[in-house]
Amino acid sequence: MAYSMVGLRLLALPKRNGGTRWRALIGGLLIALAIAGPSAADDLKKSGTVRVEQVQIAFIGSGNLGGGTLQFGGKSYDFTIGGLGIGGFGISKITATGTVYNLDQLAHFPGAYAQGRYGFAAGDVSAGKLWLKNKRGVVIELKADREGLALSLGGDAIYIDLE
Repeated sequence: MAYSMVGLRLLALPKRNGGTRWRALIGGLLIALAIAGPSAADDLKKSGTVRVEQVQIAFIGSGNLGGGTLQFGGKSYDFTIGGLGIGGFGISKITATGTVYNLDQLAHFPGAYAQGRYGFAAGDVSAGKLWLKNKRGVVIELKADREGLALSLGGDAIYIDLE
């Protein structure tokens, strides 16, 4: 099943009070959560696969940090991944595998992504999915296995960097 997501744009806003920038960030992330529903499968061209391992800590706000491997064009590329977002609580270790779509050249893989996610973990019992999309149209769909104690429903601004 293919999915598309509204892109995320964070604007530099004048600082009027301490919460203005946070409200703008949260508002932008909420927009990123607007998953437009299933897209036509024809819109997505399978380009490769990924495996990601990261730790996520959340208490209303969330943060995650980790790394992974992209399989693209018959080669493997290591990358780091991290970001901040909203939604959820708890701490979990995430191991996710999935498919990369619409990646025509390796240079389009690193950069900023908007991420929508849902999932839960209670010990070693878990379920969840993550969808990422960047401004170049690259889409990553991941199935997540989690360990820990966490409930996740939210969105993140994610950055991927090739090592």
